[in-house]
Amino acid sequence: MGHGIPPIQQALDHKIPWSLSNDVETEIPSDFFTQMRTNFFLQRMQIFTRERAKESNVPPLLTVKDIVHVATAGGARANWLDKRTGSLTPGKEADVILLTANAINVTPLNHAYGAIVLGMDTSNVDTVFVGGRVKKWQGQLVGADLDQLRTRSAQSRDYLLAQTKWPRTVLGGYLPGH
Repeated sequence: MGHGIPPIQQALDHKIPWSLSNDVETEIPSDFFTQMRTNFFLQRMQIFTRERAKESNVPPLLTVKDIVHVATAGGARANWLDKRTGSLTPGKEADVILLTANAINVTPLNHAYGAIVLGMDTSNVDTVFVGGRVKKWQGQLVGADLDQLRTRSAQSRDYLLAQTKWPRTVLGGYLPGH
């Protein structure tokens, strides 16, 4: 969308709480594993550039543990909800995600935070609890009719885009402006 590099280091420099977000799925993948990796490497890229330019007082590199914190408690803190949620603390609301740490993409597991940020993807999400309710169990969504969701979303897309009179491609999508 042309917004430039996220101001990760500037937020850190000014002690502004920051978090990960995915609100424009047409521009960047929406899964948090991609978000974590992207933020991790962008901050490192900026710091390495400053080091190569012989800048003094270069800030430290973010660690994979820092990134996991931003992906979890960081969202609560940035949205002023950290007194209510964002960590597994008695009395707080919590969503819990259990990750598969013995999958081939992180075998052998040497460093949990490193595996999460640098090796895992959505296939590692085994179980999810939201507000105490199971939403995903052993890799399968619970209470969701995926066939119906796929059908309804395709019908909605087809209806909306047909209104634009865009021709359909051989791959099933639409070409705007053609």
